[in-house]
Amino acid sequence: MDTWLSSSLRRFYPGSPAEEVRALTLEAARGERVSFQAVCRTDDSDQQLEASVSTPEALLARVRRVGYVPLLHHSTETPLDELDGVGHIPGYVPDPLLPDLAFHAGPYETHAFWITVQVPIDAEPGSYAVTVTLRAGEEHAALTATVNVHRAILPRRRDFPVTHWFYADALCDWYKVQPFEEAFWRVLDPYLADVAAHGQDTLYVPMFTPPLDGVKRPTQLLDVRRSDGRYQFDWSLVRRWISAAQTHGIARLEWTHLFTQWGAQYAIRIYEGRAETETLLWPAQTGARSEPYLGFLSQFLPEFERFLQVEGLMDHSFFHLSDEPHGDAHLATYQAARDLLHELAPWMRVMDALSDIRFARAGLTDVPIPITATAPDFVREGMPAWVYFCCGPRGRYLQRLYDTPLVKTRMAGWLFYRNQARGFLHWGYNYWYKRKTRQLIDPYVVSDGLSWPDWACGDPFQVYPGADGPVDSLRWEIFAESLQDYALLQASGLAPDDPALAEIRDYADFPHDAAWIAGRRAELLAKLDRV
Repeated sequence: MDTWLSSSLRRFYPGSPAEEVRALTLEAARGERVSFQAVCRTDDSDQQLEASVSTPEALLARVRRVGYVPLLHHSTETPLDELDGVGHIPGYVPDPLLPDLAFHAGPYETHAFWITVQVPIDAEPGSYAVTVTLRAGEEHAALTATVNVHRAILPRRRDFPVTHWFYADALCDWYKVQPFEEAFWRVLDPYLADVAAHGQDTLYVPMFTPPLDGVKRPTQLLDVRRSDGRYQFDWSLVRRWISAAQTHGIARLEWTHLFTQWGAQYAIRIYEGRAETETLLWPAQTGARSEPYLGFLSQFLPEFERFLQVEGLMDHSFFHLSDEPHGDAHLATYQAARDLLHELAPWMRVMDALSDIRFARAGLTDVPIPITATAPDFVREGMPAWVYFCCGPRGRYLQRLYDTPLVKTRMAGWLFYRNQARGFLHWGYNYWYKRKTRQLIDPYVVSDGLSWPDWACGDPFQVYPGADGPVDSLRWEIFAESLQDYALLQASGLAPDDPALAEIRDYADFPHDAAWIAGRRAELLAKLDRV
């Protein structure tokens, strides 16, 4: 058995050759989480492999096995030098971080173990040895990495909200629980802990069933009753969802889009009660400005405002109108829906994923969220904006797909900072469905919503379902570490246009070099050490 150490910014495939790296040093602020890999390759015999980790009491370390999942195709529209796994794909790619550390490996196989080191805020600065022991039958090998803990403390990220849309229906279907029964809340809790642990501070609230990607299984927290044309609202489960999020430090909330996706043409599907019988309050494809929906909104929106004020949530809330409007026809229907909200809820500031800058120029959204390809246009025109990516853009753009080099994904925080993004949104934390259906898929087998090449592999979800909660992915871990880099940049006071960041030009033109990241991080840590 050959064994070696590696940074966290590489993937090792079943056929990756053995290497001879015996030493590795990581730099960390106090309060920061860093990671590396211990890798092994078997010889001509099958092996029972196992790993363990030991570290001084001052640090906390966790080891997980890097699992493999199938990938049938590379991402389209992407040159070879922007792809990971060339020569290994089609084939198995490393992604899920599995808790089982003992498994049977075949001959001539490469396997990696992922070590996460958490540095407590009160750790003494200095160098610490983290030792990983790999065992194959009677044989064992010890690999030691050094973590240099700096005097600097990782600060809390400020004024940069991060959200990934969260699908309660996927939890219900995978774990076979009913929406919002007691068993559901037990399933939910470790997922909320996971998003918070990975730097997310904003959570989508399914007050109504999210009008996203087709007709979804109803998950409606708000109990709505209708009698003689009047509506009554029970907010108790909405409060419970918010409380569950706040328990894990999630302070910001996104509220359900109030009109259908792609242009706000229709009223959303709202159900009687909490959708126990899936009885709609109005027929599907009821117009956005129809009498039934106008009547509902005129009663609901004042109640919603009161709820937010009483609960102290108004300043911590983000409101959506319609997801991804684009083109001339949507411009007209979105304008009509926006006019309606101006009339009924002038207090509501709207934000939406939209990449057509005309919507922002017309003042139709308070907080535009353009895709990375058009985000620089908004900055150039002085329009403060969030940013998002989904299945695109591909090519040289920042991405987080199965075959996106991890070093590119690690640049996310640097790119957000340099390009003056005001927040980040992604549509898929745990979308485990066939596209536009209620058909559950197995994310350990299907990674594209059964919709490749339109949907790129790895985009619909960042975590896998595990027995007791989420199974993290390499992509999710690296993205979280990039958000730590953002916090270091912010705390350093480095200006986005500082010459140190000059090599970052936009979301498609930036360094793809682990040494560049290490060098810039060293500069930031040294600066913060002196504070």
